[in-house]
Amino acid sequence: MKNRINQLFETKKENILSVYFTAGFPKLNDTIEIIQELEKNGVDLIEIGIPFSDPTADGPTIQHSSETALKNGMSLHLLFDQLKNIRQSVKIPLILMGYFNPIMQFGVEEFCKKCKETGIDGAILPDLPLEEFEVQYKEHFTKNNMHNILLITPQTPEARIRQIDGASGGFIYMVSSASTTGAGKKVEDFHQDYFERIQQMNLRNPRLIGFGISDHATFANACKYAGGAIIGSAFVKELQKCTEIQKCITGFVQRVRKSD
Repeated sequence: MKNRINQLFETKKENILSVYFTAGFPKLNDTIEIIQELEKNGVDLIEIGIPFSDPTADGPTIQHSSETALKNGMSLHLLFDQLKNIRQSVKIPLILMGYFNPIMQFGVEEFCKKCKETGIDGAILPDLPLEEFEVQYKEHFTKNNMHNILLITPQTPEARIRQIDGASGGFIYMVSSASTTGAGKKVEDFHQDYFERIQQMNLRNPRLIGFGISDHATFANACKYAGGAIIGSAFVKELQKCTEIQKCITGFVQRVRKSD
């Protein structure tokens, strides 16, 4: 079966909305309902965060959600258990995002097998270097029909971007700025010249822009330069103050999408 991420990008070329949330937040057993509601409301792709005790690339909102999820009792073993029947109700691509340490402790080969069994299409592991991945772990990903989604930033040199493009499957995660994750940026805060430079490189893989995308204006702006955008902190903030998941998610996605 073709990877669902590839299927998505073959059938939809623009305005792709990917949403990130932390598994086990706000409550331990919210994970499945959040995934189902995001799909029902037209989100194209979901990134499920694996909580970790030292999330260095994350801003305060996602750090807080990670701490809460760990206190709630979330672990990678429990997450796989929660997700075991997810493909009975959800069709869109699902990606696990997190730091490499919990995956190494779980066992990379076992992690990839579990992802295949569960119906996970890829992983985003920002602290796993490309060279280490290719030498030690790539075969496990390939064997289990999984993509390792690689990141680029405004500081990534062109030669390295070309290398990442050559090594990628699925899509390239384009980090909008060199800072940590976090909502609240305005359109004018983004590196337009970086967006344009990458656009002109005619890369082989489609791209999604993430970090700082929080509302319709920043989402629409990112979509001018890539296949779509990823929203994380703004959605996690929404969940933090949420009393009814279904209503919160419907309202949030409608505000971001507006009439695209």
